[in-house]
Amino acid sequence: MGEPTNLLLKLSRRLFAEERDRAAFVEALVNPQPFPTAVVWMQPRPEVVPFAIAPPLPWQPAWCDRLSGDQRPGQHALHQDGAYYCLDMASVFSAGVFSAIATPTESVLDLCAAPGGKSMLAWKALMPDHLWCNEVIRKRVRILISNLKRCGLTDALVFNLDPQTFAEQLSRTASVVVADAPCSGQSLLAKGDQALGCFHPVNIKKNASRQKRILASAAQTVAGGGYLAYMTCTFSPEENEQVVDWLIKKFPQFEAVDVPVLADHASPLAAFPCYRLWPQSGLGAGGFTALLRNKATSTEAINLDFLTAKGMQIYSVERSP
Repeated sequence: MGEPTNLLLKLSRRLFAEERDRAAFVEALVNPQPFPTAVVWMQPRPEVVPFAIAPPLPWQPAWCDRLSGDQRPGQHALHQDGAYYCLDMASVFSAGVFSAIATPTESVLDLCAAPGGKSMLAWKALMPDHLWCNEVIRKRVRILISNLKRCGLTDALVFNLDPQTFAEQLSRTASVVVADAPCSGQSLLAKGDQALGCFHPVNIKKNASRQKRILASAAQTVAGGGYLAYMTCTFSPEENEQVVDWLIKKFPQFEAVDVPVLADHASPLAAFPCYRLWPQSGLGAGGFTALLRNKATSTEAINLDFLTAKGMQIYSVERSP
């Protein structure tokens, strides 16, 4: 068992009014416990599922199973065949915002897509005609392509571009833009991983600035009447509620919308709808999610020349060795 740092204790006091909640939060990060794995079925679920399944949660979609106990679905042959994708239940929680969007949708742009989990969740939940998956870090593009290809999403287009390029070339085009933004990664501690400097104010400020830059580009890409889904795997308000508040003030055509299935997880740290999963819940490592709607009506036609020139077709790209 580790010892909590002063910065972690300080954050806990900002997040929770009750001492017992602070203690439970700190304990979840310094003495991490295993979380159940989730599988998202990319192919029809078999009649006999080869895993022990835990009872579904209110925000858990029908095509996702939460496994019970210490099971390793990533080692099963069905995983290699692309029948499902494995992820943390916190990712499923964040994608709960998709339930508030009417389906099917015309287009989904995932701006920070690798390794591909949110793209697959969006594809399953929203049934888009077009799925565009972007990853800024070049070395992670192969991982993204490999996962999408294995799970059969070969109609998706993959990009390796700065988010601002989409704001310029696909302005007011995408029905849904997903920004699972880079963050300080504080929830990694709940998984037993390292996240050096994740509580340091300088690191948090740096990440918040990057998140705002990504969201500014994302906002310019959302079509009139479309949606922007913002997600992180961290707990600092500066990277979560305060970033959404900044976005609404900078782009007043956006409003945060209610997500009924997540109502029990509404954040107490904001006056607008947004949602948190805490690591002490035992359901997942934790995270933050919010859904914003573009109240404007202006929409542009899809720039096919840009997509053709810059998009990588998955079926034509070799899988990583």
